[in-house]
Amino acid sequence: MEKKLRVGVLGATGMVGQRFISLLENHPWYEVVTVAASPRSAGRTYEEAVGDRWKMTTSMPESVKKLTVMNVNEVEAVAASVDFVFSAVDMTKDEIKAIEEAYAKTGTPVVSNNSAHRWTPDVPMVVPEINPEHFEVIEDQKKRLGTDRGFIVVKPNCSIQSYAPVLTAWKEFEPYEVVATTYQAISGAGKNFKDWPEMVENIIPYIGGEEEKSEQEPLRLWGKVENGEIVKASEPVITCQCIRVPVLNGHTAAVFVKFRKKPTKEELIDRMVSFKGLPQEMELPSAPKQFIQYLEEDNRPQVNLDVDFEKGMGISVGRLREDSVYDYKFVGLSHNTVRGAAGGAVLSAELLTAKGYIKAKE
Repeated sequence: MEKKLRVGVLGATGMVGQRFISLLENHPWYEVVTVAASPRSAGRTYEEAVGDRWKMTTSMPESVKKLTVMNVNEVEAVAASVDFVFSAVDMTKDEIKAIEEAYAKTGTPVVSNNSAHRWTPDVPMVVPEINPEHFEVIEDQKKRLGTDRGFIVVKPNCSIQSYAPVLTAWKEFEPYEVVATTYQAISGAGKNFKDWPEMVENIIPYIGGEEEKSEQEPLRLWGKVENGEIVKASEPVITCQCIRVPVLNGHTAAVFVKFRKKPTKEELIDRMVSFKGLPQEMELPSAPKQFIQYLEEDNRPQVNLDVDFEKGMGISVGRLREDSVYDYKFVGLSHNTVRGAAGGAVLSAELLTAKGYIKAKE
């Protein structure tokens, strides 16, 4: 790419916004030129606005420290400074829907980490290796919004990344019933242990809204485009429990699966480790070379050892074995704020750029 595209980050001071900032440092295609946040942060430098709330393990990039934070509600002004935006705003669902559509209507593509538009029929919710064909509905969305250039694309819930890609790799065997329990890191709530001391040595068996997302969102990934809308799949039926555990980064899932066509363990492992999609074929900058790895050791995957596989963009699977009630069971692990949040959105943006949906404004 001759000249880097100008990127804005909406909600730049929060945890996911910070993850966007850190992942985009030295990106070969993109340059963060605008950071936007709530009115209380606006007018200060990014460094001042974040203060002691920088939550990444790496240092704040020098290139953003002195950027003046813009008011995210001043849509026209922010949009005029960028080619596209990543959205990680912290608002109500209705407010997020409204502001993301407002940005899209300025002719600015929006790649969102938020859940507000995940069920808007003409908004693609995409894991780039799984369902890039859903980008087809962007043209219908543009017509609805009355824009030639702007649109919204979202990524799915962070917790499903630890098992939905695996089930996708196994689709030829027709999985039809799934039980999953996810053990979710506290960064999924935008917190660390300093913010949330009651999570130390504790488990909370409830995460608001998470179980419905974990059961339904994979079905939308596997759905079909019909008449300019995405119609969700009906199978496999998924039931899920979601538990908050004292881990900083990394969502683990214990999963049980029934298949219509009974595979061997060797076939299942082969399909996982060989599974790839357009990001791998196109060698996109953030794409993991190995999307899913299988670990033979009985005590893997582990958060401490495996969460950063492929810089947090890969999925780690272990303990695949036959089950006495279901056909097979396994344990999956994904990095919830990299693959599951900002990193997944960056990879979607790269695929949108490679396919010509995102380009420099004239």
